[in-house]
Amino acid sequence: MQIAVLLYDRFTTLDAVGPYELLARLPGAETVFVAKAAGPVRNDQGSLALVADKSLAEVPSPDIVLVPGGPDARVAMHDQETLDWLRAADATSTWTTSVCTGSLILAAAGLLEDRRATTHWLAFDELRAQGVEPTSERVVFDGKYVTAAGVSSGIDMALHLLGRIAGDEVAQTIQLLTEYDPQPPYDAGSPEKAPAAIVAHWRGTDTRDLVKEG
Repeated sequence: MQIAVLLYDRFTTLDAVGPYELLARLPGAETVFVAKAAGPVRNDQGSLALVADKSLAEVPSPDIVLVPGGPDARVAMHDQETLDWLRAADATSTWTTSVCTGSLILAAAGLLEDRRATTHWLAFDELRAQGVEPTSERVVFDGKYVTAAGVSSGIDMALHLLGRIAGDEVAQTIQLLTEYDPQPPYDAGSPEKAPAAIVAHWRGTDTRDLVKEG
């Protein structure tokens, strides 16, 4: 099983690395980072790069496609080469997935039209504008399309996928070995729970200018 993680300039690191850390442990899996050209690709803060081992053309038909989010998802969603690759890969994929604003790229490729999906809570209107029904669920399955909400939710999505692909015991084993047992010091991880003043501040921010929002 080949898992292709798409990279593009200013992607959000955890969107890609979180799911990778779990999915790469799937027995028999080959995980490859891909980009328009092989080589290093910088994250949204410019302080870290992941290496795309292969170009898009070298990975035409992965079994799982994973699209991370990032501030420049709004650029990638207008890149014809990226969209063409996604459409072609999706034609034969078993699962086509995204984390955070990665769903905007899938939607721009026409893959989520009239489907339920999620994204970062600040990007719901953008997703709706592309003919997608946004939902605040953390992980959304609609056929073979799996979308995760903001950044950290990609880890949850990976566990859901592991369970569906390899069974509960394998998923539970990987969760145990990675010690994924979140116990955050704050209960502010969604707009429904966070202090109203903080939510209002970010609702008033142009998300296209954010560097830390996936």
